[in-house]
Amino acid sequence: MVNVHTSALIPPALLGHQGGWDEILLVVAPIAVVAALLWLAKRRLVRTQLEESEETRSIAAPTERNRPTKSS
Repeated sequence: MVNVHTSALIPPALLGHQGGWDEILLVVAPIAVVAALLWLAKRRLVRTQLEESEETRSIAAPTERNRPTKSS
């Protein structure tokens, strides 16, 4: 009897979605959004790191380690 009274309060449209493919979307969609945001953030980070390394490489003065030798 408790289920009858409880289900009377829940709209039928909500009960009609039990066990269907749309529940898969409720799980997969947020995971896909988070995965896409992580991919985008990593892509931006790699681009930023590449740009910073190119800038420091072209501007930085040579150090003892990367200075050309006279023998070459």
